[in-house]
Amino acid sequence: MATVLDALSSAETVDLFKKYVIANYNRYPVNLVRGEGSVIWDSEGHRYLDFFPGWGCNLLGHCPPSVVQAVQEQVATLIHVPNTWLMDVQGRWAQMLSERSFGGQAFFCNSGAEANEAAIKLARLHSPPGKHKIITFEGGFHGRTLGALTATAQPKYHEGLGPLVAGFVYCPWNDLEAVTRLVDHETAAIMIEPIQGEGGVRIPSREFLAGLRRLCDQHGLLLIFDEVQTGCGRTGHWFSYQRFGVTPDIMTLAKSLCGGIAGGAMLARPEVAPSLRPGMHAATFGGNPIASRAGIATLEAIEQQGLLEGANQLERLFRDRFEALRQECDIIREVRACGVMIGIELSVEGAPVVKRCLEQRLLINCTQGRVIRLLPALNMTIEQAEEGCEILANAIRDLAG
Repeated sequence: MATVLDALSSAETVDLFKKYVIANYNRYPVNLVRGEGSVIWDSEGHRYLDFFPGWGCNLLGHCPPSVVQAVQEQVATLIHVPNTWLMDVQGRWAQMLSERSFGGQAFFCNSGAEANEAAIKLARLHSPPGKHKIITFEGGFHGRTLGALTATAQPKYHEGLGPLVAGFVYCPWNDLEAVTRLVDHETAAIMIEPIQGEGGVRIPSREFLAGLRRLCDQHGLLLIFDEVQTGCGRTGHWFSYQRFGVTPDIMTLAKSLCGGIAGGAMLARPEVAPSLRPGMHAATFGGNPIASRAGIATLEAIEQQGLLEGANQLERLFRDRFEALRQECDIIREVRACGVMIGIELSVEGAPVVKRCLEQRLLINCTQGRVIRLLPALNMTIEQAEEGCEILANAIRDLAG
């Protein structure tokens, strides 16, 4: 018989975590217990407006009805089978992703780090003997597992973890000449976030990404786009490479891929995919029936509700609102927005803004110390967006004095 757990208070939950959970996260002392769309509640009944739902995973907000229904149906039918058997639902999910992207084939896993590990292995397996180096970019972020962590060209994440994986070369961001100088006879691939997320919502020039494509074509390299944060409609296109008009050979996905359910994927061009041959890579839970159904439901919801255009409308709202505030507050250096991926770079530390917003029941994020990062849901209402923008604007005004 199923057991129903009574929600603990936030204070009781803090005590529980202190005793039983490794403290590898800095956590807010708030026990979140229920969510609906862009709103979430804690165990004390306080309502929060969420501009950063699920760390970017809840692209459709909390508990989107179509995803909930699909998961409920699937969990009562088939929860998990090994990938040594066929699952039509996984095949259909792969077909939907392929048809909305560049016609590639999919490998399924459980997270962005796993998807990037698969991409790293595929790049090396596909390249001729002796070609193994992968160029990545300063400020990028590719995950916490050792290979993906080494690909992450931010030394602060490497402290105490050496020796790291050999074969990664770091390059300045948005500098095509620097990339050209680094390519040599051992280079196998170039790996990049088409928009840096954790790095501060940094948007490259279209010419830079197009230049990377030309460079890869000239030297026989693979171009890998890490779209873990930018994929599945986040930027107003199915995938952000479509916004720039530059097609990669390999693309990695996770976060919002399954509407909040854990899931990751790597898509590779049909000429490249077969190099990930049987026995060379696997993910036990990858592409399981629950994740597959959630992934299908997420894509269908985006399509049926016209949310790609909705992302572009929200982009205009956020951009207009905070560009106007920038004229008022000189601590705002720059406003960067691409769909529902917004970065507000400050000239001062942003932590006080996060704290003030939390006090006002608005959840946001600060990355790189000074960039307020927002990843709101595609289906956030205009009224909710206006409500949250007002709270955030006042918090920035308070900090500006």
